[in-house]
Amino acid sequence: MKQNRQRPIGVDLFAGAGGMGLGFEQAGFDVAAAVEYDPVHSATHEFNFPNCAPICRSVADIDGQYIRKNTRIGNRKVDIVFGGGPCQGFSLIGKRAVDDPRNSLTRHFVRLVLDLKASYFVFENVRGLTVGAHGKFLEEVIGEFQKGGYRVVEDYRVLNAARYGVPQDRQRLFLIGAREGDRLPEYPAETHEPPNGKSDAASGALKATPTVWDALTDLPEADEFDELLKRDWVKAKFRKASDYSAALRGETEDPDDYSAGREYDGTILTSSLRTVHTADAKKRFRETEQGETEAVSRYFKLDPDGICNTIRAGTASDHGAFSSPRPIHPYSARCITVREAARLHSYPDWFRFHVTKWHGFRQIGNSVPPLLARAVASKVIAAFSEPTKSECHPVSTETELLSMGMTAAAARYEVPANVIAPRTRPAR
Repeated sequence: MKQNRQRPIGVDLFAGAGGMGLGFEQAGFDVAAAVEYDPVHSATHEFNFPNCAPICRSVADIDGQYIRKNTRIGNRKVDIVFGGGPCQGFSLIGKRAVDDPRNSLTRHFVRLVLDLKASYFVFENVRGLTVGAHGKFLEEVIGEFQKGGYRVVEDYRVLNAARYGVPQDRQRLFLIGAREGDRLPEYPAETHEPPNGKSDAASGALKATPTVWDALTDLPEADEFDELLKRDWVKAKFRKASDYSAALRGETEDPDDYSAGREYDGTILTSSLRTVHTADAKKRFRETEQGETEAVSRYFKLDPDGICNTIRAGTASDHGAFSSPRPIHPYSARCITVREAARLHSYPDWFRFHVTKWHGFRQIGNSVPPLLARAVASKVIAAFSEPTKSECHPVSTETELLSMGMTAAAARYEVPANVIAPRTRPAR
């Protein structure tokens, strides 16, 4: 594995906490800038990616020159711009209004790709963008790229994370393009077969997708620690890991991971603030069959031998601040923790989230699973370069970034404290 030449650089738009960015880093890109307008998410991203320049601004308010001046990119070539804009306007579970103002951010994505003269772009969004009137909107977006001198991979695809080693049924649209003159990448071939699927996995053509219990089997039981009622971490003993969880714990080497190594204490269980349920709720959770939806809460109880349903973020403060139903643990009478959701999303254990469940679940639910992002990014980098292992070793010490409220985070990035509308109740 070569390690001495400069890695290609990328810019992450709508970065959130950094799930997509992590996948691109694992594929061999150095993510130089992360644009995210939510200060709380920017702070979490900065903790996990201390060598990446945070730009806490709306994409509507910046241009390519601003990104170059406020990062170490300078006059360097930008190899890729990637990101997934807010998707509520396209979601199949929403009203799907084509004129939803949030959808205009997609056009700013196009503008910044052209402005930065990126060699490649990857645009990610919900599969609802391919349906009905939204399909016309997508064709218009493709037309804008083509007018700007880009070719787009024909027959754009909706990819399911479960087909790429993520124990979650999560379908996302990916649009991939390259500047005229650059080689057009391919979509990644499926590598895994979920449980109860075809027989390919058994025949050896595909690997078996990790199950829910593969993801959670080694994690300590959160309800056994009173400390987790007041904070999101505790010293704990982990059980024997599966192949999937051992990789996320850093106990085994992943030959396809070219990301920068992070140091963390593997004896600490993080992102595991407990949820206090009523006795009645616990009774209902216990009585619900695995793989079924609990009748009152509408929470889905995970099947340990299956995969997780799509983990959703809920609505932001400016759209009601509603939490999405959170899965029920397959064996414990409670909702899963943020760390358990992260495992089901393919985040490594060194990755930290905001200390509150509200922000932590939103950061996961809004993100692309890193393994899915890596699969796409690997095909992009293969079109023009050989991936090399990162030689830098980011060290995060500002743990206060993970507990900042909106006011403190906004002050850090010098943006108004009301850039995100406040919740009507405190985050927990």
